[in-house]
Amino acid sequence: MTTITLAVSEFGLYAPVGILLLMAIGFGVANVALSTVLGPSRHGKVKGMVYESGMNPIGSAKRRFNVRFYIVAMTFLVFDVEIVFLYPWASVFPSLAEGSPYGVLFLSRMLFFVLTSIIAFAYAWRKGVFRYD
Repeated sequence: MTTITLAVSEFGLYAPVGILLLMAIGFGVANVALSTVLGPSRHGKVKGMVYESGMNPIGSAKRRFNVRFYIVAMTFLVFDVEIVFLYPWASVFPSLAEGSPYGVLFLSRMLFFVLTSIIAFAYAWRKGVFRYD
């Protein structure tokens, strides 16, 4: 009897997460359904034409892009992921006990992480990745 009660009480802890997940899925489905029902449904030659940034397409869509665009995107992702790792560290680091041996360890690991990202950025800058000549 106690294991059943324990399992039910642990499940109750995840109920808000489940409700939030159901609300997010419901919101997405409702938006798609309402835009299909209430949105305009005119079709035509001009309406069906593909465009990018308000301009008519010129040439083929299978054109090769310079690799710099991808490198800039990857650099953005690196710094974005770095921020994702810095945020929890920044929230835990001040709460470490003063004089704790983990303080120096936490700080040195994060400084190493940030330093390697800065070195990678400097390398890309020196190679001319961010120039659009």
